[in-house]
This record gives sequence, structure tokens and C-alpha cells, in this order.
Amino acid sequence: MSEMTDGVHSVYWDLPQDPAIAGKARAMAGEAVDTWGISWAHDDVVTVVGELLANALTHGEPPVRLSLWTDRRHLWVQVTDHGARRPRRLRLDVEAVHGRGMAIVAALADDTGVAPLTDSPGKAVWACWRLR
Repeated sequence: MSEMTDGVHSVYWDLPQDPAIAGKARAMAGEAVDTWGISWAHDDVVTVVGELLANALTHGEPPVRLSLWTDRRHLWVQVTDHGARRPRRLRLDVEAVHGRGMAIVAALADDTGVAPLTDSPGKAVWACWRLR
């Protein structure tokens, strides 16, 4: 679902609990930021969406929702799921194959965080960028 009010954009997708959806979701997120005229953030948003969805689809519980929106000053990406486990940044050695997702998200976005859902079990994991 997509919406635009007074130059503020928003879109979200409810996604199946299937890792195969991640590629399509990355493409949809990239198309949204390009359409909104924020193409400078395209690659970072697509990468962050991939990392957040990988965590939600691997470690979370359905339903999973991907949301993107602007608020005139920021671009936000958020993935919600209903699992109890919270993502965490791990200290890994250089040979580790997995576990770098949250570090990548923190490196690409201006800010990140995790918030518990207020109406049900689960969490919202988000990243944001200051608009130029």
C-alpha cells in the first residue's frame, strides 16, 4: 500500500515468511525511493532492507511487514515481525560467515534502532537517513 500527503511518502508491504521474497522486496524498496526522488539512497536502502528482512525471515515470526516513509527531514525503513528475539550486533572475527547484518545496517544508515511492538509480541527494527 502506498500513500503521499503534502510531500510525505509512505509505503508498506506485508510479506510471506519466505526468504525468497527478499529479492523482490529489495527491488520494491529501491523503486519507491527512486520514485520519491531519493535515488542517492537507493543502494543503501536496498542493502539495509535485505539485511533487516534476512533477520526477520530467519529469526522472527510472522507476520512480517516492510515499511518505508519520509517525514520531510528523514527517510525511514522499518521491518516488523512478531518474534521475541531481538537483533543484536555481534563481535566477530574476520572469518565469520554470518552475523554482520546489524553492523552493516548501522554503517549505512544515519541512525538505527529496535522498538517493541505495543499491541502484540514482536519488534520493529528501523533505520533512517537524513534527507539532503
